[in-house]
Amino acid sequence: MLTDKIEAISEPTDIIVLPEMFSTGFTMNAAAFAETMDGPTLQWMQQIAIKKDCAITGSLIITEDGKFFNRLIWMMPNGHIHYDKRHLFSLAGEDKTYTAGQLQWIVSYRDWRIFPLICYDLRFPVWSRRNKKLDYDVLLYVANWPERRNFAWKQLLIARAIENQSYVVGVNRVGNDGHNVYHSGDSVVLDYKGTTLSALPTELEGHQTVILKKEELKEFRNHFAFGNDGDEFTLGA
Repeated sequence: MLTDKIEAISEPTDIIVLPEMFSTGFTMNAAAFAETMDGPTLQWMQQIAIKKDCAITGSLIITEDGKFFNRLIWMMPNGHIHYDKRHLFSLAGEDKTYTAGQLQWIVSYRDWRIFPLICYDLRFPVWSRRNKKLDYDVLLYVANWPERRNFAWKQLLIARAIENQSYVVGVNRVGNDGHNVYHSGDSVVLDYKGTTLSALPTELEGHQTVILKKEELKEFRNHFAFGNDGDEFTLGA
């Protein structure tokens, strides 16, 4: 089904963004669904990246060294890198099933600096801020964020955009996850002022192509150099 939707994208595309645990839905039954780093889903992602000449990203369940990870894969035609979810959702027992990541990274891709994170990471602004410098252009969240907390999802995305003077992309799943937890999607692209550039209709599967403008971002940051007045700090992880 995802293959068909991606094949239907006719516009030139640099990055395709999928939700958190896009191949399984959000589950604590990691042993039943985990794949290795040479498993079928990564192979599929590589095929898409090569065919579309783009990057494709989203998270899935990976097993490695006897542990399970909620791992975001950033797949490019010539290889991949990954990020393991740092903040595990203890209310659902995610911290008892998965191993938290310790590292974050900025991916440089086609002259853009992109900072990918996963769902619950959105609630922790220090992890998103990283440091005093504005060292990325796009903050990207893939998610399985439930509809009953979608007000927080919407407001926190706006807050992250404003405080980091960054484009923000939030891609969330839709529908019932099989455990009577409903997801309304509310996927959105925001500019560096927190203004909505594009939003998918709630409750419906779909896709949109959005164009970001780096020169406008640079001009805004230069004119409103709020980052210069920020606090110096060092992350513990």
